[in-house]
Amino acid sequence: MTERIVLLPGDGIGPEVTEQARLCLVAAGKQAGLEFEFQEELIGGASIDAHGTPLRDEVIEACRGSRAVLLGAVGGPKWDDMPVDVRPERGLLGIRKALGLFANLRPASVLPALVNASALRPEIVEGVDLLVVRELTGGIYFGEPRGRQGEKGNRTAVNGMFYAEHEIERIARVAFEQARLRRNHVTHVHKANVLDVSQLWVEVVDEVAADYPDVELAHQLVDSCAMLLVQEPKRFDVIVTGNLFGDILSDEAAMITGSLGMLPSASLATGGFGLFEPVHGSAPDIAGKDVANPLAAILSTAMLLETTFEAKDAAAAIRDAVSAVLAAGHRSGDLLLPGELRETVGCRRMGELVLEELERA
Repeated sequence: MTERIVLLPGDGIGPEVTEQARLCLVAAGKQAGLEFEFQEELIGGASIDAHGTPLRDEVIEACRGSRAVLLGAVGGPKWDDMPVDVRPERGLLGIRKALGLFANLRPASVLPALVNASALRPEIVEGVDLLVVRELTGGIYFGEPRGRQGEKGNRTAVNGMFYAEHEIERIARVAFEQARLRRNHVTHVHKANVLDVSQLWVEVVDEVAADYPDVELAHQLVDSCAMLLVQEPKRFDVIVTGNLFGDILSDEAAMITGSLGMLPSASLATGGFGLFEPVHGSAPDIAGKDVANPLAAILSTAMLLETTFEAKDAAAAIRDAVSAVLAAGHRSGDLLLPGELRETVGCRRMGELVLEELERA
């Protein structure tokens, strides 16, 4: 049976890294007896240029008819002067909402070959393996009221942070289920000392925790969590939090590993349907130069195989291939240490190296 995957390469380096990820997905899928049919669509700035909108209804319907979505990146300075509501990023927010992608999973683990690539001391980052579970379709990014009013000298702006109990409960359950697959510990991050919304989060997360007596729960203020992530990151297993805090903390956790170019992510809907994408942005300054790091996009396909098709061996093969390439000393430019003299490989070559390892395995 051929499985249909929608590709949304997007903007900047998105098309480059997505192509390498597609090739690796095909190779690893064959090992699991999976064959893929790909449908490529536009999103973000590319869609604005072609159709005048960052996300068309036809793209949403194509995604709904697929088994999974693989996305590259959206945005760039070309569209920065556009109104906020029609910028490329609205395409990403829109597809998350339209597909009900409420749970964002961002793993951050430090591979042995990259221990020295982190800005933190090796003894702090060695062995770090955490997962940020971020609520994706609620909170201040979508809440009402929102908007601006008034003239210069008397301008005001408002964004409402809103969460319903059921939204908190479902993301909390995702976090506890993930913890059961890992080290049985959940840290809920909040600001309950000043926010009513966070107080509700604490109550609901506590209620959900009662159904998971095997999982230890801790509550942590967001400001102290930000500090502890760089001071003692190994203390964390699964972090669960709302949209705004999760957006910030997941990027902080990503940089512990040394580069955003190494971090995959999955955005899941009820029932397991998912959109998979690298954490990094569109990096328009290096787009088209064949220097982007495709490993985050490639590792996103491992999450796709594991989550959508339960092909754990194929997912492990991709992760092992990436580890082997790095252990052999191959580096993209973003993985070099300051002052390090080492030959770098480009986007296509890095993808080829991973493919060679997959074929060897």
